Amino acid sequence: QVQLVESGGGLVQAGGSLRLSCTASGSIFSSNAMGWYRQAPGQQRELVAAMSPGGRNKKYVDSVKGRFTISRDNAKNTVYLQMNSLKPEDTAVYYCNALDLSSGSPRYDYWGQGTPVTVSS
Repeated sequence: QVQLVESGGGLVQAGGSLRLSCTASGSIFSSNAMGWYRQAPGQQRELVAAMSPGGRNKKYVDSVKGRFTISRDNAKNTVYLQMNSLKPEDTAVYYCNALDLSSGSPRYDYWGQGTPVTVSS
């Protein structure tokens, strides 16, 4: 059974920071690359950051490079997204999922409830 539980979102002023967490069921976490996606109102979901199973390879969308950092704790089946220097355009609901690292495509059609991030100017 696929389980994805995101947390850590909230309301923050521009320039502030948040740390998102996502706990996944062990069956999908341990051997998969994991990623964070976001979906702003009226827009398609986009991949923001991704990380290989062992943590060696990471990728970020250009708009967050230098501001966001993805990390994972395999012992806890948890992936994190540290978001610094937040901008109003980062406002979205953030989701995690296992993914194909080369294509960025999610491996599962199931999505958790997401965690909303609102950045005020």
